[in-house]
Amino acid sequence: MKVLVAVKRVADYNVKVRPKADGTGADLNNVKMAINPFCEIAVEEAVRLKEKGIASEVIAVSVGDKACQEQIRTALALGADRGIHVESVGNLQPLAIAKLLKAVVDKEQPDLVLMGKQAIDGDNNQTGQMLGALANMPQGTFASEVIIADGKVAVTREVDGGLQTISLTLPAIVTTDLRLNEPRYAKLPNIMKAKKKPLDVLTPEELAVDVAPRLTTVKVEPPAERAAGIKVASVAELVDKLRNEAKVI
Repeated sequence: MKVLVAVKRVADYNVKVRPKADGTGADLNNVKMAINPFCEIAVEEAVRLKEKGIASEVIAVSVGDKACQEQIRTALALGADRGIHVESVGNLQPLAIAKLLKAVVDKEQPDLVLMGKQAIDGDNNQTGQMLGALANMPQGTFASEVIIADGKVAVTREVDGGLQTISLTLPAIVTTDLRLNEPRYAKLPNIMKAKKKPLDVLTPEELAVDVAPRLTTVKVEPPAERAAGIKVASVAELVDKLRNEAKVI
């Protein structure tokens, strides 16, 4: 079974990103970049499927400028077999990325597509669903457990009322949540081996995909700072402040 895993290059989750002075976007100069944590979970799940003998090949694909190859190499070091980089500069929005991934899906014909439920930069939570619609493939989102058997994938996902398990006929798309697994660290020998694994480079023009943005960012600014909290001496004082100062009761 062939598994395609999408990985996105984002600012490391430990970095506190600040907006640019002109408000046109986030300032990523000299910022440590990494694989989106949800995508890293997708890579780990794909590698585990291969270790179980369920998957025969794991392909890591990323969309963006040339620097994205760093995250593809990381996925290769974690256990992916080969990489695909769709090289494109500029503002790539979820619909454009979904169209590019759909073109890669048409080209590779994977049995399963794994990807993070959302990226921690935009938090849009759209690409997996858009890819499912474009590729006309069943999708299971927010997966906390994935079981593959008899040509189907059972996806357990968290919903408001508890856990929901759905059964999808392969090929299918699964977006991963935090509880699915705990990603491994890449070992130094695997990092060295990853440099020799194949990595193909494609362009939107080769895939015949229009990546023109449909949305315009008006302004990016930091959230308003919270006022410092206070301590109260009694419940009566707390109620008084909530009623007369905060006016929430």
